[in-house]
Amino acid sequence: MKWVILDRDGVINHDSDNYIKSPEEWQPIIGSPEAVALLNAHGFKVVVVTNQSGIARGLYDLDTLERIHAKMHASVAAADGKITDIFYCPHGPEDNCNCRKPLTGLFEQFAQKYDVDLDGIPMVGDAIRDIQAAQRVGCAPLLVETGKGELTLERYPDFEFPYFANLNEAAKYIVRHYS
Repeated sequence: MKWVILDRDGVINHDSDNYIKSPEEWQPIIGSPEAVALLNAHGFKVVVVTNQSGIARGLYDLDTLERIHAKMHASVAAADGKITDIFYCPHGPEDNCNCRKPLTGLFEQFAQKYDVDLDGIPMVGDAIRDIQAAQRVGCAPLLVETGKGELTLERYPDFEFPYFANLNEAAKYIVRHYS
């Protein structure tokens, strides 16, 4: 089984410093649903690992998060793609959980549920915490310039991992190098 792990905000959908708090605010980045479909068409299953501290901050509840994710699933399905599963951290930075990236709990939950060895699995993120978490579990980190990606590259000028304009470009790379 081939897998790809994606962050959500800034990778699949537009991010906001004010958080994505409703299905109406969730808007896909152009080409991202098609990127998931491309990965699926080449035999990859896609999972999402995402920090969702807006729950801990009281900005939205679990029901709203489920409706946001339903919209994401529908958007991807409309492009003939499928996200197999979503793992999220509902905690805030001060909660000291092990699932909030850059820690590795979400990755470990995925690996345990699907009996997957994380070593070498491509992981696409837009922030340094995504890259750090991916590194810690042995995934192959990839960065997109959408979301916080450009800022990440500015802050880390010696960034050593592949990076791409968007998820669509990253998916093409994954298909070429991990099939």
